[in-house]
Amino acid sequence: MSAVAARAGGRAPDALRPVTIEPGFMSTATGSALISCGGTRVICTASIEQGVPRWRAGKGLGWLTAEYGMLPASTGERKGRDAVRGRQDGRTIEIQRLIGRSLRGVVDYAALGEFTINIDCDVLEADGGTRCASITGAYVALVLGCRRLVAEERIPALPLTGSVAAVSCGIVGTTPLLDLDYREDSGAEVDANVVMTGDGGLLEVQATAEGTPLQRAHLDDLLVLAARGIEGLRAAQEAAIAAAGT
Repeated sequence: MSAVAARAGGRAPDALRPVTIEPGFMSTATGSALISCGGTRVICTASIEQGVPRWRAGKGLGWLTAEYGMLPASTGERKGRDAVRGRQDGRTIEIQRLIGRSLRGVVDYAALGEFTINIDCDVLEADGGTRCASITGAYVALVLGCRRLVAEERIPALPLTGSVAAVSCGIVGTTPLLDLDYREDSGAEVDANVVMTGDGGLLEVQATAEGTPLQRAHLDDLLVLAARGIEGLRAAQEAAIAAAGT
């Protein structure tokens, strides 16, 4: 890797920001977690209810949907609430669809039965990578919510086929970097978000080049970085789930 300007905290190019996941952060939710990735903090909750949307009823299959939002002061400069504007902005819709797709990739609908899982991700503070932090934290909330259904004998076993986490990466100058903060992201030549399962399967790759087209070799470099980062995030998820008990 070529030389790059010093990263906040002296991080190496292939290092994650400090990650903490606090399970059970919201006692009123079926499952919840507060995830912190550097200066980004997101509350993730899973609320599970009997029944599914009308178009899915009678098939014996469950459903999962997701919503995402940023608190007004999450970016320093106040962001107006969607409810006041009367509509969600395009970025919000895009991100919540990504969260939903990512988590649905590891849900066994037949094992879930006719329950609906509502995932909510609310950004308290944003310093880059909010969508990735949301996916990573929401998985923990999802596991804890499904565990509760099992404990209450409403379903026989966890309806999950694997784990999922997400991380950002990009090229700043000429250097591939893992887990971009806002300053790095705003100056990146290439910005990517990678969603992976715990066994290394790719669920989604979002990559955008600014000015200079993305070369295949660069994409390969970013995917290698992302896989390394996902390993670290998976370890944080496992620790949080273990800390929550059964």
